[in-house]
Amino acid sequence: MAVAPHLFLPPGDRVLSPFTGWSRAHWEALADRQLEALVPYATPRFAQYRLPGRASWSGVVSDGLEGYARSFLLASFRIAGAGGEVDPRLVERYARGLAAGTDRGSREAWPELTDRSQQMVEAASIAIGLHETRPWIWDTLGARVQERVVDWFSGFVGAQTWDNNWRLFQVVSEQFLASVGAPYRKSDIEGGLDRIEDWYHGDGWYSDGDGRNYDYYNGWAMHLYPLLWARMAGPGGDGGRAEVYRERLGRFLATYPHFFGGDGAPVHQGRSLTYRFAAAAPVWMGALANCTPLAAGLTRRLASGTARHFVEHGVPDERGLLPLGWYGTFLPATQAYSGPASPYWASKGFLGLLLPAGHPVWTERELPLPVEESDQYTALPAPGWLLHGTRHDGIVRLVNHGSDHNPLEGPAQDDPHYAKFGYSTATAPETAPRAWERTVDGHLALIAADGTPSRRLRIHPLRCEGRLASSRHDARLPGHDDPFPVVTTSALYGPWEIRAHRLRAPEGTTVREGGHAVADGTPLHAESGPGWALALTSAGLTSAVVALHGWHEETGIAREVAANAYGPHSATPFLTLPQHPGGPSVHVTLVALSRDTVDPRALRTSVTCAVDDDGVRVRVRVRFPDGTELEL
Repeated sequence: MAVAPHLFLPPGDRVLSPFTGWSRAHWEALADRQLEALVPYATPRFAQYRLPGRASWSGVVSDGLEGYARSFLLASFRIAGAGGEVDPRLVERYARGLAAGTDRGSREAWPELTDRSQQMVEAASIAIGLHETRPWIWDTLGARVQERVVDWFSGFVGAQTWDNNWRLFQVVSEQFLASVGAPYRKSDIEGGLDRIEDWYHGDGWYSDGDGRNYDYYNGWAMHLYPLLWARMAGPGGDGGRAEVYRERLGRFLATYPHFFGGDGAPVHQGRSLTYRFAAAAPVWMGALANCTPLAAGLTRRLASGTARHFVEHGVPDERGLLPLGWYGTFLPATQAYSGPASPYWASKGFLGLLLPAGHPVWTERELPLPVEESDQYTALPAPGWLLHGTRHDGIVRLVNHGSDHNPLEGPAQDDPHYAKFGYSTATAPETAPRAWERTVDGHLALIAADGTPSRRLRIHPLRCEGRLASSRHDARLPGHDDPFPVVTTSALYGPWEIRAHRLRAPEGTTVREGGHAVADGTPLHAESGPGWALALTSAGLTSAVVALHGWHEETGIAREVAANAYGPHSATPFLTLPQHPGGPSVHVTLVALSRDTVDPRALRTSVTCAVDDDGVRVRVRVRFPDGTELEL
């Protein structure tokens, strides 16, 4: 795909950046285009940016503040990174907006900070922006405006936040108050930083609050804000915490490049994916905090590849705006808290502009991503994930045996961005309400007589090492008080996942297993035969499932329209076992997602599977055409 011409990006530099062609000038131009595109949507005194699109549940005024705060974060990186040498109108707009937004008598006044209010999120972005641009904005404000700003931020002091990454919004906002000599509570800051210790589970992984909440918030929130706080606190002001945060971020970054495909796409998993470029934030933070294990050329390759990927897919759009969605507007992939300015947390992905132009991340030659060098297999025990990337097609797949975004106890819900067994850099889960009700893709379902499929609610991880991971979840069916446990083990081999399930089901139940949903701009080609099914996009991306054990020869394709972030037409191949005899059973599936030709007929006959079930333990042995054997 060609870079969108409406962005007016500079010519590519294939000597410095052989993989993306991007340089610092591309990042500056992309930032400038987005900031300028917001001006027509500003209120008269620039305190709010009221963008077109669906409103959030917080209302239009809060959404307008969000437009100011999140774009100010981008503006602050641009201003500070250029040493203030930017169009003076950019500085003026945000200084004027700050004065009007904190003026309670203004028609553009920001809502006051109250317990657990959306304003807390936005205040943190403003605090960071003010800190980074202090010589050009804060220090130039009149005393009365500074007092009003302090008064607005003071709503954080002693206030209650949601008990997740929101604790860090209070931390950075009150540290800003401390940095300008205003009243604050040290206990609020220390309490928030102490609380995230409860959520750190090793190897650089935090859960976003209690439970198994693993997603991109680990990088663009849980690692990011503590180190931004340390920048505010200054040398000697962090109480020794910054070194701990740097070490943890370094551990996280050691495997983070494995989440990105050869085309720059990040794995499509978790909530708030409309933040897009923000996926690059932790790699920039690693360079900024001098704690990254990544070579400078790999840091820029990853970040520029991600930005270029979205640009090539029409983001920002022709107006220069970031729509609610993944590529274009696609509301089923968003959350109710997301308003039209919500995507501008993408600003975090521009953190690298704070690094000077002479820094190695801007001057050293790009290096390839791991998936561009060889096939990759990465086990991440903390979140319970396996990653496998294949060099020949550049796809990275994530096998999920650990993240469910639920509290550890009490009621649980499923979410298509967490409940699936499989995610990837080339696919998205089906998220439109009707598709989610059917929940075919990436799911093992027990289907009751009335057609109700079981859900994968709370995931209990059992093992994650090498190329193997396993977990248990409890399937529930209407009319049955007791759950039906499902134990699943996944093993990786090349582009394939072997997925084995041991389950119990009532007599007459249908068992169904779906592969990856693939999407395209036109209806997909689909085929099925005895024990196999596949769906194929016009670009050659194939999703296939092959029955190895425990399935009926009847298979199917679930088609959807306007249900997938990757395209308006989508399809999922699936296997079934109608009329389960009741009691325990074992089902083994080969799940394929590849840009190579996939011949499921040949796989059906050449991949063999033997199952030994003694009633206590099940052993599954799979033999591939090259003689390789896997035991699950």
